[in-house]
Amino acid sequence: MVETDKIDAENSVFDDESTIKQRSQAARRLSAGVANKNDSTKTEPKNFYNSSDDASWTLKDLVWKNVAFFVYLHLGSFYGIYQILTGQCKLATIFMAILLVHWGLLGITAGAHRLWSHKGYKATWQLKLILTFFNTIAHQNGIWVWVHDHRVHHKYQDTHADPHNAGRGLFFSHFGWLMVKERPEVDQKRQTIDMSDCIADPIVMFQKKYYWYLMPLISIVLPTWILCHFFGETLSAAWHVGFVLRHLYTLHDTFLINSYAHAVGSKPYDASIRPTDHRLLGIMTQGEGWHNFHHVFPWDYKTAELGNYRYNITTAFIDFFAKIGWAYDLKTVSKETIQKRMARCGDLNVKYSEATVDDLMRIKAAKHDEPVEPKELVWGWDDADFDEGEKKSATILHKVEN
Repeated sequence: MVETDKIDAENSVFDDESTIKQRSQAARRLSAGVANKNDSTKTEPKNFYNSSDDASWTLKDLVWKNVAFFVYLHLGSFYGIYQILTGQCKLATIFMAILLVHWGLLGITAGAHRLWSHKGYKATWQLKLILTFFNTIAHQNGIWVWVHDHRVHHKYQDTHADPHNAGRGLFFSHFGWLMVKERPEVDQKRQTIDMSDCIADPIVMFQKKYYWYLMPLISIVLPTWILCHFFGETLSAAWHVGFVLRHLYTLHDTFLINSYAHAVGSKPYDASIRPTDHRLLGIMTQGEGWHNFHHVFPWDYKTAELGNYRYNITTAFIDFFAKIGWAYDLKTVSKETIQKRMARCGDLNVKYSEATVDDLMRIKAAKHDEPVEPKELVWGWDDADFDEGEKKSATILHKVEN
């Protein structure tokens, strides 16, 4: 196990520089080979912590400054809605809030999630710069922290090492996990996650180093100044609608994937896991609602079987930049692999699939010699446990030879 100072359990909703520095040091030691590979990098069984064991939490577990922060965000957002409904807010402020919501979500979905967390595609420095700007607008801890925790989530999904373990209830997995002390298993397993790719990315490391200067300027000060200076908006409306309401909406939109998408919906690709597919969530989250597919094939750049732009705006965004050469090596799952997995493990729901029930029944009857479940859970394309056979069967679009 990598030896590091324990990260303070009562961390802020937004990690401070010391916490981020500790994570960085742990990742650097891991990538440098300091960790004992026979110990710390060994993948535990899928259910090494029963997610329902000791799942409760009490008042003594609450991190009160985080609770106060979320209470303020909600109260401030209600006041922002009141200002909109009573005409105390200019249309320009509403339009800017909507625009920044979309940009911020793309910074999460196309950036921190599909590009950096799962390595579903590659990007030129120009696209990385745009996505980093969008990600900073989102104000969700920055790329480094987001990627680190998200890889832990996939590697140890719905166990006590999962930061937002769905086994601890809908409220906890939505945003309760940010209001209680973190379980020690989370940090223990976080230290085993390879972050060497992010360490080698100068744009990620620049944002990480200067995040607490960049985020307030880009996400709060600049939009507020533009609204007040150019559109004559009041400071109150610019703050409550242009930032507080917009920020809370972006948070809840993201958190729905951690909670609702682990509770309600279909399971076409693996009926044995909690994550589900849900069309409404796909629309609301710019294409992240096909969560059952995503947890089975986390490295697919579409995070869905179908590239339907109506339900997956992020895929349209990536495809556009692939056409102009700024996105490349887009990884996607072959039709054959998808249908074999559906036949073997899914719930036979084919509503949003190219397969038919007859297709799946024929595959079942063929009795393919394949394991019932994947050998190990993986966080993405470069996970050491990623099956080489599955990697070779992947389709790579807009491939650029090195």
